[in-house]
This record gives sequence, C-alpha cells and structure tokens, in this order.
Amino acid sequence: MKFIAKTLYGLEDVLAAELACHGAGSIKTANRAVTFEGDLRLLYRVNYCVRTAISVLWQVAEFNISTPDDLYRHGARIKWEDYFRAGHTFSVVPVVKSHFFRHTGYAGLILKDSVADRFRNIFGKRPSVDSANPGIVINLHIDNDRVNISLDSSVVPLFRRGYRKEQTAAPLNEVLAAGILDLSGWDGVSSITDPMCGSGTFLIEAAIRANKIPAGKFRQGFGFQQWRNYDGDKFEDIRNECNNLISFRKIKISGSDISRDALNKAIANIRAAGMTEVISVEKCDFRDLRAQDDEGYIIINPPYGQRIREADIADLYKMIGSVLKHNFAGHTASLITSDMEALKHVGLKPSFRKILYNGALKCVLATYRLYSGRLSEAKRGG
Repeated sequence: MKFIAKTLYGLEDVLAAELACHGAGSIKTANRAVTFEGDLRLLYRVNYCVRTAISVLWQVAEFNISTPDDLYRHGARIKWEDYFRAGHTFSVVPVVKSHFFRHTGYAGLILKDSVADRFRNIFGKRPSVDSANPGIVINLHIDNDRVNISLDSSVVPLFRRGYRKEQTAAPLNEVLAAGILDLSGWDGVSSITDPMCGSGTFLIEAAIRANKIPAGKFRQGFGFQQWRNYDGDKFEDIRNECNNLISFRKIKISGSDISRDALNKAIANIRAAGMTEVISVEKCDFRDLRAQDDEGYIIINPPYGQRIREADIADLYKMIGSVLKHNFAGHTASLITSDMEALKHVGLKPSFRKILYNGALKCVLATYRLYSGRLSEAKRGG
C-alpha cells in the first residue's frame, strides 16, 4: 500500500526519520510531504504515534488524463464501495495544477460527481457531500496530466492533538513545535525550558516525546475508523502496544511567561494533557531567569512583528541575546521568528539556521551554542 504523509515545509526530513523508526518502507521526501509504503497496521500506527505529520493519505488510484472527461471516467471506475458506504458523507479536497481545468474547484466537482454517480448506478442511492464535517475525505492531486487520488486516513489534521483547551492570540502549531524540538538537537533527556511559553505547546510536545506518549493519544478518533476495511481489534492492539511504552522519566521540563493570562492557559492545557507532574511553570520575566543546570536546552517563540510594536522589537531581541549569553552559558538555545531583521539584534552567531513556516508566515529557526568561558578556553586550546 502506498501512503503520503503531509507535513510543514522544512520538516520533511524530520518526518522521514520518524516514519523509518516505525518501520515504513520505500521512504521518499517531497515538498511538504513524505511518501512511504506499508500495510494498514502501519497506517494506524503512523496516525497514532507520529508527531510531525499533518495527515496521512492512502493512494487508491493513479492515472494520466488528456481531457477533463478522463477524470470523470477514471474516477467512476474506482471501487469506492470497497472503501465506504452510500450512507457516509464525503468531500473532495482538490490540489490542481493543470491546464485542463479552469479552476481547482471544477476538478473537485468532476470527481465528486463520478463518485456519487457510481454509488447511484450500483445501489440506487448516492452518498451526501458534506464539506463542513465529512466522514470520508478524498484527496485529489493533479499535476499537468498526472492524477493521484487518495483517502485521507486522518480527516481531522493530526496537529489537533486534543489537549489544547486554551490558546493565546498566536498559538504555535503542534506539528511545528514537535519538529522544532527535533531540529534543535534536543535529545529528549536533557533539561529543557521555554521562557516565553504562551499556552504551553513546546512544553507539552517535549513531554510527549520524552515520555514516549503517542501524539494521537488525546484524540477522539481518526478518519480510517470510518472505512469499510477498518479493523478495530488491530487498532486497539496497536494502541495498547504503544501506550504500554509510556514511561514517565525525571526530566526537567519547565516554562515561564511574563503574562499571567498566558500562564493560566498553559496550566489548563498541561492539566488537560495529564502533565502536571511532568511540567513545571511559573510567572517570570525572562530577564530574571537563571540556568538551573550546567547545560540544557532553551526553546523560544518570542513575539513577532505582528504582536509587538516595531519600536520595541530591537530592544526585545537584544535582551534575549544578552540573557542567553550571560545567564545560560553551556546551554543550547533555539529561537523561531518571522522577523528576520529583529533576529540580527540577538547579537549571537547561530550554529544552525532553518527556514520554516508558521501558518502563512515564513520563519527562521536559529540555534545558538552558548559556550561557557571554560568551554571556550578549551576550544581555543584544542
């Protein structure tokens, strides 16, 4: 079976590594996606466990077209009745780059008609289209004359973990947060802190990784549970197997924020995730923070230009650089921002930079190795 796992730009290699750990075969990275092969058991496992996928698609058809009518004809030949019933609701999500179609929506309508007409011709009734809350989601991808049709096994995007009960004005996507933790070099064992924690996404995602908690553990369900070939016993077996690997370890995962409102939201989310004994938070100004260990990791998502006055941006980033340099020697700090100019005011040379996207915002992830004076002397001596 051929699968496509969608992700965010810049996280393709991170996702590929995750898939390999879960036994995926024939892994290939693409733009915002990773293709792989496996069976239904792997599909269930990836949905339940993987932290950096947005959705997982099962490719059910692939063909070439020379006219729009070809899309209808091929679509009507697919044995949709093997995948879902006429009583289901469905929708088509089209992504189209082809001169055969005036607009993306037109291609989607053609495929919808071919699916519905097949059911009506065979069973005398057709499934209803429901774009708002469909039981079945069909993904249509057309690149020039090449068509790929897939079933979305996730339906509700996988970044909607289920633990977020409260959010701040600009919440970080959970998949992006998980990817940044991997890109930062954090080993899942060292202490880690988020001094501008907002609603607590970095902290919870760190706890999920460190304690081997499946990313989908908090969700209500997955799209594949609506399919005709869904094997409930198999999925329950996978869930039990993965949940039995959960092991709460004594790792320092801490956060703080200057805003009491943001901190209250973080506490609510941490409680919803069952992590109150794992994550510690406090109200604190970043300026007043001091390292509690000789080494560790710091993850920062400071206010962007959209959330703070332009006049204050330079001072904020200068302060961040100064505090990191003087209060966190020996640590590794990763900072994500969409303000490339503001980043220059940190005043530190990053050892690693990566372009990422937070929604529509183009961002840069900068990682800094904050050597202590002793380490710096050792490096010079070496």
